[in-house]
Amino acid sequence: MKKLYGTGVALVTPFKKDGKIDFNGLEKLIKHVGNKVNYLVVLGTTAETSTLNQEEKKEVIECIQKINYKKLPLILGVGGNDTESIIKKIKSINLSDFTAILSVSPYYNRPSQEGIYQHFKSIVNHTEANIIIYNVPKRTGSNIFPNTVIRLANDFKNIIGIKEASGNILQSYEILEKKPKDFSVISGDDFLTLPIMLGGGNGVISVIAQGFPDKIFKMISLVKKNKVNEAFTIFYEIFHMIHLIYEEGNPTGIKTLLNIMGICKSYVRLPLLSGSNTLKNKMTFFLDRFENRVN
Repeated sequence: MKKLYGTGVALVTPFKKDGKIDFNGLEKLIKHVGNKVNYLVVLGTTAETSTLNQEEKKEVIECIQKINYKKLPLILGVGGNDTESIIKKIKSINLSDFTAILSVSPYYNRPSQEGIYQHFKSIVNHTEANIIIYNVPKRTGSNIFPNTVIRLANDFKNIIGIKEASGNILQSYEILEKKPKDFSVISGDDFLTLPIMLGGGNGVISVIAQGFPDKIFKMISLVKKNKVNEAFTIFYEIFHMIHLIYEEGNPTGIKTLLNIMGICKSYVRLPLLSGSNTLKNKMTFFLDRFENRVN
């Protein structure tokens, strides 16, 4: 399989005021990121997947497949904290349109490193799909240590990469140092994309790219050409907005930005809350200054 590289986008699930899925907003979002990114991530954390029922997940998948029409590779989020139920989910899905599954380390249970290893081993043994491990300790309550990542990467060919969102750049570098050649290390943190790539990483699964797909795509293209200073110039242009999209949590922040940009509404499902007026004002002020600089 060709190694994933560049800009992946962790898509939100737009909602209407009544809480139902806004498929028109989803279509508008996909057309907005369009040919400016390398691949799309479907039903990840940013999609509020934990609040979607099975029928809604199916409808979101079908909507994205139809709009995308095989133009961009698709990555599908399938994770949880019950190994057996994840295996059943994977078996029930037609994965022919998907390049890989993105599967988060089990949350809430707080398994040992051996438990994490056995969890992914069980998944791999029940599917031929490619698997990208997702490590996000601040959400799961447990960290996947570099040695566990390397062990999984060496033992199973269809574990093809990791979305690394530990926030620990040294951990990312330890994985990059020891990983097999064809194993992808993808930043799961917009703030750490450049240092991870400069250490040998393969790009980002980005939240901010929904608002600025062209900027993130260009930034990563410049790194690939070793134009590091130019890449950091773009990073610093949107640095403050990256702060803002996480100020009241994800996806509250990015949905607030997308609403201001006229792409989709900012509604989220409880227990999340929509962005405050203070956040909207900060983002609007940034965008006004940003557009003035560009123009």
